[in-house]
Amino acid sequence: MTTESSAQSRRATRAVFFDVDFTLIQPGPAFQGVGYRDFCATHGVTVDPGAFDRAVSVAAVALEPQIAEGGVYDPEIFVRYTERIIEGMGGSGPGVLHAARDIYDQWASCHHFEMYEEVPEVLRALHASGIKIGLISNTQRSLTAFQTHFALEGLFHVTVSSFDHGYMKPHRSIFESALRQVSAQPDEAVMVGDSLPADIEGARRLGMRAVLVCRSPHSPSCPDDVPVIRSLRELPALL
Repeated sequence: MTTESSAQSRRATRAVFFDVDFTLIQPGPAFQGVGYRDFCATHGVTVDPGAFDRAVSVAAVALEPQIAEGGVYDPEIFVRYTERIIEGMGGSGPGVLHAARDIYDQWASCHHFEMYEEVPEVLRALHASGIKIGLISNTQRSLTAFQTHFALEGLFHVTVSSFDHGYMKPHRSIFESALRQVSAQPDEAVMVGDSLPADIEGARRLGMRAVLVCRSPHSPSCPDDVPVIRSLRELPALL
């Protein structure tokens, strides 16, 4: 393929969609080891905060195949994931389920989260450039409340949560819904997120480009044509 035909096949970027959790925001102390300890204590469950990181890693192995299916949004998937974390921290007994539901419910509250420091400036720069930006998130959190809490009102042309839409990423319909609302074709849009199965593979199956956000020092194995960035400040140069 010639350089000219390659350029013609790659259309200009009209829209950029962002995942939310671990892409734009990160959990604060409430969703770390000590926070889990405190949630569990209110339900009579004793856990070891020091076991949190390993418990999350083990629970994530069981969660990933369920997310990869892109099925109907089911809160019980995430409640069970949280139960596994609590059990991995040494929790047991009937209070585990109650604690897991409490943590799931609190996940929807924006005040438990912190925004990555570069996010507001990058979003505002993209918006000012004329690119339509949006949110596509596997969450029960109100994306309107998210925008208000983090003072991002007026930046997003579309927001789609799996809780409201009905299906989770990587189901093609959640991406199609966002594309329709910004009047963009798949090859005119980019998905930016931290999950290979949900964000990257889901978008690419539809013909969208994708950029993986990996803020940890260890990058996952990724297709050669998928850029991996450590900060959203690297994103504009890729568009």
